[in-house]
Amino acid sequence: MELRSTGDNDARSCRHLFEALPFLTMPDASLNSNPSAATRHAEVAWLDDARIAPTLVTLSAGGLRLVVAPEVGGALAAFYELTPDGPLHWLRPASQAAFDECDPLRMASFPLLPYCNRIRDARFPFNGETIDLNGNDPRFAHALHGNAWRRPWKVAARTASAVTLEFEHAPDSTHRGDWPFSYRAQQRIELMADGLRITLSARNLADRPMPFGMGHHPYYPRTAHTRICADVKAMWHADTEVLPTHLGAHPAVDALREGMSPDAYDLDNNFANWSRRATIAWPDEHRRLTMTAEAPFDHMVVFAPASDPRQLCVEPVTNTTASVTLRPYFSICCGAGFADHLRSPRRDLFQRREHLPARCPKQHRLLGRLHDRREFCKRIGQCRIAQHRRRASHLVNPLP
Repeated sequence: MELRSTGDNDARSCRHLFEALPFLTMPDASLNSNPSAATRHAEVAWLDDARIAPTLVTLSAGGLRLVVAPEVGGALAAFYELTPDGPLHWLRPASQAAFDECDPLRMASFPLLPYCNRIRDARFPFNGETIDLNGNDPRFAHALHGNAWRRPWKVAARTASAVTLEFEHAPDSTHRGDWPFSYRAQQRIELMADGLRITLSARNLADRPMPFGMGHHPYYPRTAHTRICADVKAMWHADTEVLPTHLGAHPAVDALREGMSPDAYDLDNNFANWSRRATIAWPDEHRRLTMTAEAPFDHMVVFAPASDPRQLCVEPVTNTTASVTLRPYFSICCGAGFADHLRSPRRDLFQRREHLPARCPKQHRLLGRLHDRREFCKRIGQCRIAQHRRRASHLVNPLP
């Protein structure tokens, strides 16, 4: 899955579109018959549920299938390949409970907007005021993953291999802890014979600057043989509430370079200065998935809890946990939002034949703002990133 950042700049109107292209391509797969065909079909039995099927969008391209659930947080429900042994899942498929309880946390992947991960105590200072998100979800002590994943998305356009989903948020003062800024988000999801591309975009509709971050939250099949490989420089250590305490060394940093088992450490952590390339492999099944990323998704999250050996996430995100309360380490951009420029996995997430070279462009952080009702924008390539640096009102030094 490669997440690319694109957008056109209109200098006359200073319009800025925050757009990121994810693309998934499949790797070499010389398949074992594990698990059984019956088990594989059972995992997507909800496709035949008369209550659920009409709410889904199924895309097809060659032997690939993608099932999208607009009403469940604009989430992906399944991404799989048709094989003689049944569907081969590249993302963990949604469970029946995900639909029964309308729970994106049990889907295959879901979008994170207008911020990623937790905000400490569900409040933070911004632009001279305190943004209080307490009460938006009683399940969590700290605000989690924004609000777009909790709301239904609308289908704006659709073909056999592509769908565009849209979500628009208007603050509701009667809803305690509601996000107090208006914005519009879009996912353009395109399935091809060799992969999946997702374009994320968002626009500030408020009459004031808005803090902003985004990402995607893919779940991968986790087995005793799964391995994760990524070149990272440091890890954000966390306390018992999964909030960051400091950035530093950890054995997982070296383990990821060599190919780490998700069972090796109890992880729900952000990793810094990664090469924007990660591989999830299943050696016993002779297949692997490579995820590459481009700016602005400069952070990688690994969620591999020891308490639940069924869960594994390797996520591209634009801001680290509690970033708005950890300044000056984190950027404020996108309409006075917060987002470190990070490269997120979308394009080669699943790569079949070739391996793109890992790229390690210089990371940087900027402090600036785009104002009222302007679209957020991130650019591909160092030259366009440099343009952002010139426009920034302040530049914060990168982490080592």
